[in-house]
Amino acid sequence: MDLLAYFQLSLVEIYFVIFIVFIASIVRGFNGFGFSAICISSFSFILPAIEIVPIILILEVIISIFMVPYIWNKIDWSFVVKLLFGIIIGSPAGVYLLKYLTPDVTHLTVCVLIVFFSFLLMRGYINQKINNNYGKFFTGIICGALNGLTTLGGLPVALFLLATSIQPAIIRGSLAALFFLTDIYAFALSSFSGIVDVTTIYRTVPLIIILPIGVYIGDKFFVKSKEETYRKVVFYFLIFISILGFFRIVSNF
Repeated sequence: MDLLAYFQLSLVEIYFVIFIVFIASIVRGFNGFGFSAICISSFSFILPAIEIVPIILILEVIISIFMVPYIWNKIDWSFVVKLLFGIIIGSPAGVYLLKYLTPDVTHLTVCVLIVFFSFLLMRGYINQKINNNYGKFFTGIICGALNGLTTLGGLPVALFLLATSIQPAIIRGSLAALFFLTDIYAFALSSFSGIVDVTTIYRTVPLIIILPIGVYIGDKFFVKSKEETYRKVVFYFLIFISILGFFRIVSNF
């Protein structure tokens, strides 16, 4: 019982968190993204957002390190850097818009758009014209703004990469590298703002053991999958996360 007091969670809640982190790790190992989306959507049933975010940021940074051996040679650093410039501009804008826009309504709008564009891409839509510096920079701005508003910044980046028909290995590696850098930045801001406390550390440390196992399994699935299979899995995942977020927000109204 004393051990549970450190986590400030019941035994059932601890098992639930472990299970979700394991599943999210497998998805991250396969997709290159999606860890935060799964964890935030699931943890929100037992924890407030202010307690969820620092845990996920720590785990995101660490899981990215575990992914390095699998993705290093497949990272498009030019793409990552150009996106980062856009994110640097978009992130403050997203935080500023929080004063005027309702995050839940914005979240719902994004979910609907993600589902729409996912179905469009599943029908074979490809647009190579947006695969240029302006397209990458603009995508970065949208990513940063949405991250500040709804924590869904990774979804439009994934859609951009899929729409330009980039190879799955490049998509996976570039997304993992991008989120590693942005999450370090976000965690630093969280630390300075005082939302990372001792309880956060107690809750996070035991979960680190699960990450390399999930990444290893996810990577095995990725290696065995075909390009078309990867694209379908990512599409279905985007739709699932969007629908899950939709119902979670509607249930809070």
